[in-house]
Amino acid sequence: MSHPIRVLIIDDHPLFRQGIRWTLEDAADIAVIGEAENGQEALKLTERLNPDVVLVDINLPGLNGLEVARVIKRRDPRIGIIVLSVYEDDDQLFQAIKVGAAAYSSKDVNPEDLLFFIREVAKGKYLINESVLAKPSVATRVLHQFRELAASDDEQTSTLFAPLTSREIEILDCIARGLSNKEIAHELSISGQTVKNHITSILSKLQVNDRTMAVIFAIKRGWIRMGYQSGEEQVGREGGKAGER
Repeated sequence: MSHPIRVLIIDDHPLFRQGIRWTLEDAADIAVIGEAENGQEALKLTERLNPDVVLVDINLPGLNGLEVARVIKRRDPRIGIIVLSVYEDDDQLFQAIKVGAAAYSSKDVNPEDLLFFIREVAKGKYLINESVLAKPSVATRVLHQFRELAASDDEQTSTLFAPLTSREIEILDCIARGLSNKEIAHELSISGQTVKNHITSILSKLQVNDRTMAVIFAIKRGWIRMGYQSGEEQVGREGGKAGER
């Protein structure tokens, strides 16, 4: 990114906004372009200022932070959303995933982590996936959501993408079951770096930004499928063709 990362801060507490601004002002590659204290003001400023990253408090008065995030992502999917909360909550994390947030954090995040989040989100990264992997209960809810999406009739399902290899399908299968990169490497007897390389290839071929969307697309196209085995959420391979090269 040639220009500084343009950040909009949305929070109804002036002292918190000021604290965030002071933290970000020390970073040469980040510029705070505006502040909003409620959802309606935030939407107007987002449209006018065109930020790269939006920091939004989940508990805004009136139009809450999740609704603000949903509208922003619908208007401009390019904008990265970081949802902030007074405390970390599994249900809030799940809702943040549903509205397309790229990161979710408690408001007592240390300055170094916040700067890291902003820089990564500005690159198009979805750090929220790491939060999901650390929360099995949330991962299960996400898998149920995948099932609903897979059953829906969506024009996107007819979009053609570059074919995946059988190994890439195996890795998507593992991701859908909530396995971390380390666990995938162990299960498939390959190195962690090889797993990362395959995931990079998958995201490029499917033209998506994160693992979650890659799994959704794969399920919708029947490359992997959702099912129950022994009472647990499982993903099965289908057919063995799925674009094998």
